[in-house]
Parts: sequence; structure tokens; C-alpha cells
Amino acid sequence: MSVDPMTYEAQFFGFTPQTCMLRIYIAFQDYLFEVMQAVEQVILKKLDDIPGCEISPVQIRKCTEKFLGFMKGRFDNLFGKMEQLFLQLILRIPPNILLPEDKPQEMHPCTEEEFHLLQKEVEQLQEKYKTELCTKQALLAELEEQKIVQAKLKQTLALFDELENAGRDHGTSDFRESLVFLVQNSRKLQTIRDSVEREGKRMKIS
Repeated sequence: MSVDPMTYEAQFFGFTPQTCMLRIYIAFQDYLFEVMQAVEQVILKKLDDIPGCEISPVQIRKCTEKFLGFMKGRFDNLFGKMEQLFLQLILRIPPNILLPEDKPQEMHPCTEEEFHLLQKEVEQLQEKYKTELCTKQALLAELEEQKIVQAKLKQTLALFDELENAGRDHGTSDFRESLVFLVQNSRKLQTIRDSVEREGKRMKIS
């Protein structure tokens, strides 16, 4: 078998020429083996019809195997020549032929240096895309945090509105005055609580 990978031919055919030749070789070998088995069965049948024949089936098998080896050697020799002919003249794409998908290379040729520059540019664009993708994910996360903060801010503003409305209900229209009023009441309640706690402790002691 040829050691040339013939990758361009594989691109066109969808399989390597060497694989094609190997399958042909195996098919011929199987066919030859089947033919020799059939010939052996015919010979054995003919010998059964001959009275007093001293040739045994073991001798027939040895002769069949010997003849099979001879045929295989001849076949390998012929197949080597056929393989060389197929790989050089039939299954090979001439060097001056381009496949349809490679036509753009003929219209827009580039040197090896230009190819490496293009490859480097593609890698830079891929890295830039990854960076922008990470940035987008970070911005989306920040946007979610802003939504949470905005919701809390709305709750705080709603609380202030409720406090202001409560102040109006108690005759205080200014929000600052309402806040002062609530703080004063809170302090009064705290004072009363402290007094009750002290009185409770005193009563327990007495």
C-alpha cells in the first residue's frame, strides 16, 4: 500500500484512495477463497463417484491450500501493479487542478506570511469576542443589582410617603416635622418603658 496520505483526493472522494484499494484487495481475497472452497467441494464429489479411489480428503485439502497459496502469490503481484496504476493515474487529482471549494484560493492567492497574519488576526478577534462576552455578562449582573437597589429605593420612598400621610393625619404637613414628631414619640415610649422596667425591678427587690 502507498504511504502517500493523498489528503486532497480524500477531500474530493470522501475516502482515501488507499482505503478504496484495500477494500478491493480484501474483496478479491474473499472471492478467491470462496472459489477455492467451491472447487474443493466439486473435486471431493467427483472422487466419491470414482470407485476404488485412494485419494483422501486430507490430500485434497493440502493440494487446495497449496494451489490457493500459489494463486494468492500471483494475485498479490498483479494487485501491486494494479494498485500503482490506480493511485497514479485514476484516483489521483492532477497538481494543476483545484476543487470547487478551493477556487477562492486561486482568485485571492496569499503568501505564507500573509496567511500567518490572517491567522493571527482571527485569533485576536476571537480573544476580543471573549473579552466582550465577559464584559456583557458583567454588565448584565450589574443591571440585575441595580434593579434590586431600585426596588429597595421604591420601598423606601413608599415608606416615606406613608410617614408623610400619617403626619398629615395628625395635623403635621411638613415631612421634617412629622419625622421630629415620630422621634419625640419614640423617645417618650422608650422613657416609659425604662420607667416600667425600673419599677418592676424595685417591686421584685422589696
